[in-house]
Amino acid sequence: MEKLPVKDLQRMAAKGRLLAVDAVHTAASGHPGGSLSCMDMLTALYFNEMNVDPKNPRMEERDRFVLSKGHCAPALYAVLALRGFFPVEELKLLRSIKAHLSGHPDMRHVPGVDMSTGSLGQGLSTAVGMAMAAKLRGSARRCYAVCGDGEMAEGQIWEAAMAAAKWKLDNLCIFVDVNGLQIDGRTADVMPLEPLDKKFEAFNWNVIKTDGHDFSAILAALAQARENKGAPTAILAATVKGKGVSFMENQAGWHGKAPNDEQFAQAKAELEARIKELEGN
Repeated sequence: MEKLPVKDLQRMAAKGRLLAVDAVHTAASGHPGGSLSCMDMLTALYFNEMNVDPKNPRMEERDRFVLSKGHCAPALYAVLALRGFFPVEELKLLRSIKAHLSGHPDMRHVPGVDMSTGSLGQGLSTAVGMAMAAKLRGSARRCYAVCGDGEMAEGQIWEAAMAAAKWKLDNLCIFVDVNGLQIDGRTADVMPLEPLDKKFEAFNWNVIKTDGHDFSAILAALAQARENKGAPTAILAATVKGKGVSFMENQAGWHGKAPNDEQFAQAKAELEARIKELEGN
C-alpha cells in the first residue's frame, strides 16, 4: 500500500468528518461526537498502517480491525468508503432499512468490517482473540482496535487486557480515544479513569501517550507499537469530542444527537472550509 503524506491524511480525515456528519444528519440519528474524535486515528490506520485490500475485503492475511466503541460507526463507514470498500454515495443510507449500513458495524453486510460491535467492552476481547489466532497460526498479520475512554469502565476490558498480556500479544495494538466525555457527561465525574497509563502499565502493556489529532505523532506511535516485542500496546490518544465542528467540540450533548438542517449547514461550511484550506497547501 502506498502510504499517504501527512497533508493528504489531514485532507482525507476532513473529508471523512464531513461524510460522517452528513450521514448522521441524513439519517436524523447517530453519534457524531465520538465519530469526529476518532477520525484521525482511523484514517491513519486505513490509509497508512494496515494491510488491507478493498478489492479483496476477506483476504486471509489482512490486518484485522475492531471498532470497540461501535456507536461511532459513521466514522468507520466514512473511512471505509474513502478507502474504496464501497461507494461513498451509500453513506447517505446510514441507518436506513433500504441499505446495509446499520447504526453499529455489521460484519455480515458491510465490506471491510471485521467484527460486529456495539455492546461496549466486548470489542477488545474480540481483538485479543484475533491476535491470539494469528499467533497460533504463525501469521504476521496485526490486530488493531479503537476503544472509548468511557468504555474503560467496563470490567471485560480489563479481563481482556490481562489475557493479552499473559499471551504476550505484541501483534495487538489498541487506541483509547481519550476525549474525556461520554453520554452522561465527563468521564472524570461518571467513573474516574486516571491514571489510565498506569493502569495499563500495571496490566503489563506497552503504553504510549499521544495527541490523537496529530498525524505525525499518531504514525510515530504506530511505528513504536510495531517495534515493541513481548507485550500488547495501548496508544492513549488525547482527542476532542466533536473535533472539527466548532459547536460540537467538547460538548457531551453531541454524543448521540443528529444536527438539524441549520446546524448541519454550519458544520458543512466549517468542514468544507477546512478541506479547501488543506487542498490549497
